[in-house]
Amino acid sequence: MAKTANEMLEQRIGEWRAYLRRRQAIHAGDVDELEDHLRDQISALGDAGLADDEAFLVAVKRLGDLDSLSREFAREYSERLWKQLVVSPVSEKSASKAGTEAIVAVGLAIAAALAIKLPELFGISLQGAAADGAFYARNFSLFVLPLLAGYFAWKRTLGPVKRYWLAVPFVAAAVIVNILPFETGGHTEVLAALHLPIALWLAVGYAYVGGRRRDHDRRMNFIRFSGEWFIYYALIALGGGVLMGFTMFIFQAINLDAESFVESWVLPCGVVGAVLISAWLVEAKQSVIENMAPVLTRLFTPLFTAVLLVFLMTMIWTGSGINVEREVLIGFDLLLVLVLGLLLYSISARDPQAPAGVFDALQLVLVMCALLVDVLALWAIAARISEFGFSPNKVAALGENIVLLVNLGWSAALYARFLTGRGSFASLERWQTGYLPVYAVWAWIVVALFPVVFGYA
Repeated sequence: MAKTANEMLEQRIGEWRAYLRRRQAIHAGDVDELEDHLRDQISALGDAGLADDEAFLVAVKRLGDLDSLSREFAREYSERLWKQLVVSPVSEKSASKAGTEAIVAVGLAIAAALAIKLPELFGISLQGAAADGAFYARNFSLFVLPLLAGYFAWKRTLGPVKRYWLAVPFVAAAVIVNILPFETGGHTEVLAALHLPIALWLAVGYAYVGGRRRDHDRRMNFIRFSGEWFIYYALIALGGGVLMGFTMFIFQAINLDAESFVESWVLPCGVVGAVLISAWLVEAKQSVIENMAPVLTRLFTPLFTAVLLVFLMTMIWTGSGINVEREVLIGFDLLLVLVLGLLLYSISARDPQAPAGVFDALQLVLVMCALLVDVLALWAIAARISEFGFSPNKVAALGENIVLLVNLGWSAALYARFLTGRGSFASLERWQTGYLPVYAVWAWIVVALFPVVFGYA
């Protein structure tokens, strides 16, 4: 009789236990503790959508240097396990589940494409007046992120109560951005449009972690997902750009202008639909193979470090200050967010039990450079406020830079403690995942309170 997936999983865990005990180097109690870690990882990966075979392989890999014998087991058994994983026929249940998820994801992508075109039935067009453009800017994230949250709520089987809590931020956002009397093109409207996607993306995170918002490992998995999603979305966007370019080119060859169709249908529908498709791809392609984001982190960390070092030395050499304009403030905040993203992904991809190395020192240099840039930006913003008074843009930039300053500052301290052997890497991980709600709180303050405080201007 063929074994069930659960029986196969228990057999592999038994092989793993037997291997550790056979080496006679680990006390029975330690083996039990290691098995608890292994089962926790398998459970979390299973909740994230991995099959039992995949979850077991990834869990053994993640244990890494938690015990050297675990790594030896992974090497010794990897070939046979890979053959079982890749060569063995896919069960009907697994194939059916994957097919259902694909259908749901594509269906939601189509729904998002229809949603962004729906306002045209009421005379609100993407190519319309400035007021129409402002409407789309404020509501863009509401066309797609509730559907993405719904996808994860369905996949993680959220209970009714958790689904109600998940709906609250989306309903509140819809009310705020459509009821408050924003001045068209005003600063508070622009700030709300920029910050609402951040607030709602973290609400999506609640669905992604299955409502277990205090679970450190699940929050770190959401960070990993966010980075992978961004890369898939960027790749789809590049491919979509090529597709649209060739579409206009080939129709132009027969004297037909397809530009209007591409701009009004293909572009907006593709932009929102790709959000769902990218998320589905990340979920479907999770495996033990090294993902792209950590590789890119290794590549761009030294490059960004060099750029920031050159920038700081140039500022000192020339004596030039930072020009505090809205575009400049946004650019510097994006730069700091990118640095934070590199830090987060290097943390999420690193074996927490591995000793400190050269790349960790480089990360600390990058964080220290970003910290100095943040301090310089804060100094320039404070000087501008003292000279010309408060404005929505300056206060938003001030708050965001303070939020980033706290995160980067304590991250630098924790990294320094880790490099000097006075602290653990786990404390740095927990600081990053625990700090995520701070960004959501600040984004909601900008979206909901700034318009009232600054008179909707």
